[in-house]
Amino acid sequence: MRQIPDHPLVTETLRDCLTEAMDLDGFARLLARIESSEIHCVAVDTPVPSPFSHEILNANPYAFLDDAPLEERRARAVEMRRTLPAELVGQVGALNPDAIEEVQRESWPVVRNPDDLHDALLLLVWLPEPAVGHWATFLPSLIDSHRALSISVLSSHVSPLTFHEVRGWVATENRARIERLFAGGDAAVLDAIVQGWMESIGPTTTGELAERLHLPTEQVDRAMVRLEASGQVLRGQFRPTGEMNHAKLEIENSGAPAPVEWCHRRLLARIHRLTIGQLRREVEPVTAVEFMRFLLQWQHVAPGSRQHGEAGLLEVVRQLAGFEVAASAWEPQLLRSRLAKYEPELLDRLCLSGVVGWGRLSPHPRLVQGTDVERRRIIPTSVAPISLFPREESMWLMAAQDDDAVSAGSGPSVHLSSVARDLSRVLHESGASFFTDLVRITNHLPAEVEDGLWELVAAGLVTADGFDNLRALMNPHRRRAEGRERSRRPRHSAGRWALLRPPGSLTVNRDSSLSRDSALSAQHPALSPEKVARQLLRRYGVVFSDLLARESLVPSWRDLLVQYRRMELGGEVRGGRFVSGFTGEQFALPEAVESLRAMRRCRAGAAPPQEIRISASDPLNLVGVILPGVRVPAVPTNYIVFRDGVPVRTGMVRDEGLFDHQEAGQSNSSPVG
Repeated sequence: MRQIPDHPLVTETLRDCLTEAMDLDGFARLLARIESSEIHCVAVDTPVPSPFSHEILNANPYAFLDDAPLEERRARAVEMRRTLPAELVGQVGALNPDAIEEVQRESWPVVRNPDDLHDALLLLVWLPEPAVGHWATFLPSLIDSHRALSISVLSSHVSPLTFHEVRGWVATENRARIERLFAGGDAAVLDAIVQGWMESIGPTTTGELAERLHLPTEQVDRAMVRLEASGQVLRGQFRPTGEMNHAKLEIENSGAPAPVEWCHRRLLARIHRLTIGQLRREVEPVTAVEFMRFLLQWQHVAPGSRQHGEAGLLEVVRQLAGFEVAASAWEPQLLRSRLAKYEPELLDRLCLSGVVGWGRLSPHPRLVQGTDVERRRIIPTSVAPISLFPREESMWLMAAQDDDAVSAGSGPSVHLSSVARDLSRVLHESGASFFTDLVRITNHLPAEVEDGLWELVAAGLVTADGFDNLRALMNPHRRRAEGRERSRRPRHSAGRWALLRPPGSLTVNRDSSLSRDSALSAQHPALSPEKVARQLLRRYGVVFSDLLARESLVPSWRDLLVQYRRMELGGEVRGGRFVSGFTGEQFALPEAVESLRAMRRCRAGAAPPQEIRISASDPLNLVGVILPGVRVPAVPTNYIVFRDGVPVRTGMVRDEGLFDHQEAGQSNSSPVG
């Protein structure tokens, strides 16, 4: 038997797992109360998984103790599509109508001779004459051989107070059972009839089935409930509204809730598998060049797709949230290429109103090295990586970036200047402060406070209410107060300065044996790979492993794969082969799939392609990642020119601030190859 090591770190880890993450003592008390019969256990069969089981069904592979792969786990076979909220069933959780039709066609008995007809009668038990169709040609042979017969019974299908004659076919073996059913009722016979038909017709309502069988709807309802309790059928909403009959439409028009549909468990599983398969086959894989053309449209860089105004700028920020770019490249190179008429005031208003925030999400390398040798100061530069993000998403974005922020025992202050340390202490003690307050409290010169704030920004420790605070720090003319820039120095920018992340959030003791994932879970319990997975889909539309080479948000493709598979089963994303030439699974948003289709349809007769120039620091710099060629260093002075999705040349501008005004002839350029 494997022994647990007797070590303080192992003991502490076990205690944290068993008493903090789980309540082992409470579980032991619960078992004791069950053993003493104080608590009675009742087993209940439910048609859907209990909400308490969802965490187990969606657990990561490492939550299990054995080494079985994810695909072989029985938990993967549990159907959870029906647990979606009712308002989403017809959207993200809808089954494919073609898959439903195919299963209905395949499940209905195929009758080619009298023997097939006899087998169908044994399966269906009771076959009303209106449902016979072309099978009638084989009935005389069965009647002559005394294997089947046509009988007339009295049914109260229309009204419980009136009876009318119904003719139908039955196998000779079932004649007594059918007569007993219509004479006085027999629950077992009725269950057999309903089960036989449910195995053959696919999704239906009790009203539709009762009409086909010429049986009272109330009796069919009770039979469905009994079959549901035995696990034979499932209830839900499986077909689109247009597939329902006129009775359902009348009910919906009257304001009453839509009737419940029923489907045999085996047929529903086949429909679900076909739905997933058909969704994956709907899009023919595009080439890497076509995918690049799609990305230029998806991220609003291509002409005709650019955003407008504050709402458009907020959409761009949401899409790029979590991607860090050199501070000097955001406005002239990224935002201007995505907005038709970008003005700095648009970003200032969003920041000052508290909608958008900015800052360095990934800690400075000096803060996470943890060696006593590397204690040099942090030097602020305009290429310090900065991210724009919606403020409500700042916590999980920083938590995702802090995955690498496991520092040794020394804190970040050893790498900061004395002025920066004073400013950090004041912001920690006093909270968000204006520039004049920082000068007064620290008793430093305004120019020293400017340098200290710039150092803290580059370290990823502080931010400000407005983006103009950062803009002023980066502009050398404003820093030197040359000419008309005197009144626009950093000290005159609107908004307060504040800590971006709490002090000490980057420090984890070197003696701790907890994994980084465990440490992050303790600091950020709300952090989930699902948020990262959704953000990457928002940025690219289509996600696969090779595409994410430049992403710092990605914890591991394995963790993302679990999330994407779960989202695919819920109908939120589609899995399949969307971009050819790359291995591994690929996932896409439904709207991205439609965009890929539309782009392919519009290629015929399209206008001559235009050249599009992007900065090498742009997330669309995928040369050498998914596009052929040598990688272009992601620095603001480098650029790439695309024509119809193909990188045709690269170059370097002399001044990154003039990126949008440089022509190809005024810069050093070379072809991609």
